[in-house]
Amino acid sequence: MTSSIPLPVEIVNKPAQLSAFARELVGTHIIALDTESNSFHHYPEQLCLIQIATRHKGYIIDTISLHDLAPLRDILADISIKKVIHSADYDIRSLDRHSGLHIRNVFDTSIAARFTGITRLGLEALTRDLLGITVNKSKRLQRSDWGRRPLSAEALEYAATDVHHLIALKEILDQQLRTLGRETWVDEECTRIEEVRYTAPNLETAYLYVKGSKDLDGRELAVLQSLVLFREEEARRQHRPPFFVLPDATLIFLATNLQANLSEVPGLGRTGLKRFGQGLQQALHNGITAPSIHRPPPIKFVRASKEEVKRLSHLKEWRTSLGSSLSLDPSLLWPSSSLERLAKAPDTLSVELTSDNIRRWQRDVVASSLQACLSQ
Repeated sequence: MTSSIPLPVEIVNKPAQLSAFARELVGTHIIALDTESNSFHHYPEQLCLIQIATRHKGYIIDTISLHDLAPLRDILADISIKKVIHSADYDIRSLDRHSGLHIRNVFDTSIAARFTGITRLGLEALTRDLLGITVNKSKRLQRSDWGRRPLSAEALEYAATDVHHLIALKEILDQQLRTLGRETWVDEECTRIEEVRYTAPNLETAYLYVKGSKDLDGRELAVLQSLVLFREEEARRQHRPPFFVLPDATLIFLATNLQANLSEVPGLGRTGLKRFGQGLQQALHNGITAPSIHRPPPIKFVRASKEEVKRLSHLKEWRTSLGSSLSLDPSLLWPSSSLERLAKAPDTLSVELTSDNIRRWQRDVVASSLQACLSQ
């Protein structure tokens, strides 16, 4: 096992630098990309860094200092430049949310590794297992406040390391995929992930997802909704994540103990009481005087027949067996939701094949085997 030899790294934190960097990448055929945000320390979270590496050099783009990232727009959208990203979903959502930047021609090393049959998918594990190189993936650094300036040399090295080996990982994974004949499978999955976009949560219904809310009555739910909206407003005012302002358990306690003395509420403390106690009192009052909330009735599930249960078990066994023969995670081969529908209506495979959730490679490679299973 060896340690990595660092690439030369340039910090890009001025508009002229960013424009020059974008011009420098014109004609490049492949780059590695990663991002760092500060969701543990700031609310709403900020996009703090974009790390990009070519084969010969690394760049750390300081997005806190650079408010206009427009020079990157054409580079990221250029289909002639392959963008190698590990677990790209979050990075794609983050770039869309904060800057409206969209990426084309993605190669996700995590997706590619899954389709070669690899089960240890973390970047640290892949770098060690495929390249024989150890990298520092410290949780402390991973969760550090990337929005603070100046960043330490240790933090900058950590950020640069995240993209240092991605191109080399892609080349090894490419070779394995070609041997297995699965390049087009991964291409399709990566093209799909390019369409991911950030969707803001619905704050009006966020209270329904607070742990413990299912046990509340209509009056308590009205109070909880008011408290959640207050917490959101306070979190934005303080620029702190909501769970730092008031934990879910504290909201549930307040909603179910309406006569409690705020000074005795667990999770609030003297500091919280002093900082926003008056606003909290108003939120409680608003919830108490609001109309009770009638929770939407739960969806009634029709109990499956013994025949349907048996058929679903048979379909899952088929998928597990096929996954084992291909050395693939069975969940990649066919969606469970589709198997459940087919267990109820086995003659509807042609309908399932038209679903947007079914990939072309699944229709080409898996559907015939599934049809045979349904025919048994």
